[in-house]
Amino acid sequence: MFILHLALGGCLKSPPVAYGITADTGGHIAYVIEAARAQARRDDVDQVSIVTRRFADARLDSCHARARETLDAKVTIDRIATGTEAYLEKEALDAELPAFTAAFSAHLAALPRLPDVIHAHFADAAAVARAAQAQFGIPFAYTPHALGIDKRAAGLEGEGLDARIDAERAAIAGAAAILVSTRDEAERQIGGYGVPVTGRIHCLPPGVPQREAAGANDADTLADRLGDWLDRPELPILFAVARPVAKKNLAALVRAYAGDPVLRARANLVILAGRHDHAVGEEAAVLAELHRLAADPALAGRIALPPRHDAADVAALYARAAQGGVFVNPALHEPFGLTLIEAAAAGVPVVATRNGGPAEIVARLDHGVLIDPRDDAGIARACRAIIGDPARHAAFARAGRTRVGAYCWTDYAAASVAIYRDIAAPRLLACDIDHTLTGDSDGAAAFAAWRGASPLGFVVATGRGFEAAQAILARWQLPEPDAYIVDVGTRLLLADGAGGWRNCVEYARALDAGWDRAAVVRALAPLGVTPQPVETEGPHKLSFFGTAAEAAAIRGTLAAAGLGARVIFSHGELIDVLAPAGGKAAAIAFYAARHGWSLRRCIAAGDSGNDADMLAACGHAIVVGNAGAELADLPARAGLYRATAHHAAGIVEGLDRLGLVASATAPLAQAA
Repeated sequence: MFILHLALGGCLKSPPVAYGITADTGGHIAYVIEAARAQARRDDVDQVSIVTRRFADARLDSCHARARETLDAKVTIDRIATGTEAYLEKEALDAELPAFTAAFSAHLAALPRLPDVIHAHFADAAAVARAAQAQFGIPFAYTPHALGIDKRAAGLEGEGLDARIDAERAAIAGAAAILVSTRDEAERQIGGYGVPVTGRIHCLPPGVPQREAAGANDADTLADRLGDWLDRPELPILFAVARPVAKKNLAALVRAYAGDPVLRARANLVILAGRHDHAVGEEAAVLAELHRLAADPALAGRIALPPRHDAADVAALYARAAQGGVFVNPALHEPFGLTLIEAAAAGVPVVATRNGGPAEIVARLDHGVLIDPRDDAGIARACRAIIGDPARHAAFARAGRTRVGAYCWTDYAAASVAIYRDIAAPRLLACDIDHTLTGDSDGAAAFAAWRGASPLGFVVATGRGFEAAQAILARWQLPEPDAYIVDVGTRLLLADGAGGWRNCVEYARALDAGWDRAAVVRALAPLGVTPQPVETEGPHKLSFFGTAAEAAAIRGTLAAAGLGARVIFSHGELIDVLAPAGGKAAAIAFYAARHGWSLRRCIAAGDSGNDADMLAACGHAIVVGNAGAELADLPARAGLYRATAHHAAGIVEGLDRLGLVASATAPLAQAA
């Protein structure tokens, strides 16, 4: 499987990542990288590409201007360039989406193999994925990470929030699967958008992010330099790490600490809030408030607000907090809370917001307490109760370390790949009849057995007329299909619900476009090509007997006359002239679209030239072993399988190769 993760915002690079270096370089970066790496460790995953935006900014690592970065043996970070070279914050990315979408489509078109699935992170990536799905038929999964309705519920209105919520609603509606981390996200948050999601939403807890620990030569971490800010650095610490944005509510933690003299006497406060020198807008305003609060004389020598940090600093401060301290997440709302499971892995008790994912994490791990983020005094009391009770601190630390295995990237990878496989799985098999389904009785029996055990949709796509197609299926004791595509893809017959069949008039109308049957008849009359019996013709099809040279002459004549038509030569003697919008592939696409499927979700099986268009267009194709020379030049591609077995046994062989044959059916295929 080829998986593509799409994430536009923030500074996405190979570790170590400078979390907080921009407002959008947060937890989702860790999520994407760890998910990709875990998925790539699976034997059934061939390749994982993390696609992000390419930019150049003197303040940021030069790697962001590189088109490709290798993360692991099977994982790359691929960067897409647009006309804008500068780094863009989330709010500015909306204007860039059309250009990025066009560049992303060009990137996909140039790949030797299309991804089986796109996993879009945030609604902007989902909008790009929807466009790719429309053009290439690639299904997409969506992880929101944070949602606008919760920002609004927390009273954090801002410019563009209505547009963001609309974009999130469109992402939820369009995704084949929605992957979230907690039941709160699945039920309350996603449910708040009023979009039906039954069967599409999946709760997959992530694993613990891997921080770069301080090495033997890294003695100069922030944990070692707390004395630069603190009068008594040996005291336990209240530790917080978050982006300096209003919803993270860091000011409440400072107020809570400042308002509790006992807590100030027992512990220091250490807050990592991104890169202070890179802060603009909301970040700059939040940092200004933090520094104003920290200037309170009561906090002199008690609070550290380091202006920058790296992954080793964070790991070292978790280790420091484990020595009698507490990790605090006072966010107004937290969709998940990766830092809380990081703290658990480090043996650090937590005091966390009761709003959102932390409620589920703390209930599962039992490594701390929940607080109302708007109750400053309550935050202080919760911290003091753990700091001042060594036995309770030890119990929380032990519980976190013991139970954090519930959050496992290996488990996440197994579950997510299974979801990808389901949404990318074929939904429809379209088979030619003559010499494909027919020709060998044992093979036909094996196919009938497969059909009886498989939920996969099944249609026939034949050059025969409807009555002849029905008769030959009955003669070979082959199962009746869900629909008939006959007359070389110029008629589609659907079940009428009463045991009969009806012509699909919508498809017939679609074939009228660009088709002048009478003019085609007049143009071809001088050629004197031998017509097939009149019953083989139809409103959108003319049929002749002839050679490949005569088929070429027909093409040339119609082109010279400026008449639209498709000319198909098959079985060494049959020539069909079809409406330009017709053909087996067109009919399959029309039928599949009625069910919400793209051609990438379809499998075609055939043996002759009049099958070539569907064998080329469908996501998977099975060329049976007895195929004619007309298909020898069919280009090799991912998804095209040339069976060794002949006739229907070759179809079953190809289906088995795709993992679509139950064990009870496989021996029949082998016997055939």
